[in-house]
Amino acid sequence: MSVVRVAAVQLCSTDDIEANLAQVRRLVGRAAEQGAEFIALPENFGYLRREGLSSPCAQGVDGPFVGCLKELACEHDVWLLGGSFPEAIPQSDRVYNCSALVSSAGECVATYRKIHLFDVDLGRDGGSFRESDAIAAGDAVVDVTTPFGQVGLSICYDLRFPELYRELATRGVHFVTVPAAFAPGTGRDHWEVLLRARAIENQVFVIAPAQCGEHSADRASYGRSMIIDPWGLVLASAGDEPAVCVADCDLDHLERVRKSIPCLDNRRL
Repeated sequence: MSVVRVAAVQLCSTDDIEANLAQVRRLVGRAAEQGAEFIALPENFGYLRREGLSSPCAQGVDGPFVGCLKELACEHDVWLLGGSFPEAIPQSDRVYNCSALVSSAGECVATYRKIHLFDVDLGRDGGSFRESDAIAAGDAVVDVTTPFGQVGLSICYDLRFPELYRELATRGVHFVTVPAAFAPGTGRDHWEVLLRARAIENQVFVIAPAQCGEHSADRASYGRSMIIDPWGLVLASAGDEPAVCVADCDLDHLERVRKSIPCLDNRRL
């Protein structure tokens, strides 16, 4: 298929799993009603822990979080990306931050474990984060073949590491997903700039579903989910509240961009 309608779902998840999944069901249904064939949820769609706490709901790929994705994918006949959930690691007190892609037949066809962990100190106003205290890093670059093209997976802080996306581009991906819970301070200055850069330099569609708003007294996210084309144009975006943004992604347009500026072929390193 040449044109694929995709949707990025923006959420404000908390540590209330039941409420989070109710919101997921409602907004995935809304995206499906708008004709989306591929729907992407943000990082921590089912449970967003308070900073410094562990993940009591850590589970396997056969657990209820991915089970919910499978149910919704089958119900609406869509491909569905669960931006991330806490995946239990046997005999470890840490988890993986794991993204799961589910087909319209309800099969989990790919998982990606976040490689780059958010260990930063943003100063007095931005706060400090030590993701590695609770999360273990993945070590595999993941792309998967779908009926609408090749999809490369990433999560949030990965966005700052262009070598990951260049590796995906060399594998021939048409889409990259960037589910996120970007901090408000860095989001204001860097979120759109980095997303558009990754789209332009790798000539891919970027689908970036985000968390938004205040999740607890000590944690908030920037929002502004986006879908961006290979020329770097923002096809659709959300604001500061839970929402769905939808865009038509034309793969013929992607090929025209790659032929007009063949930077992937012209690179020397």
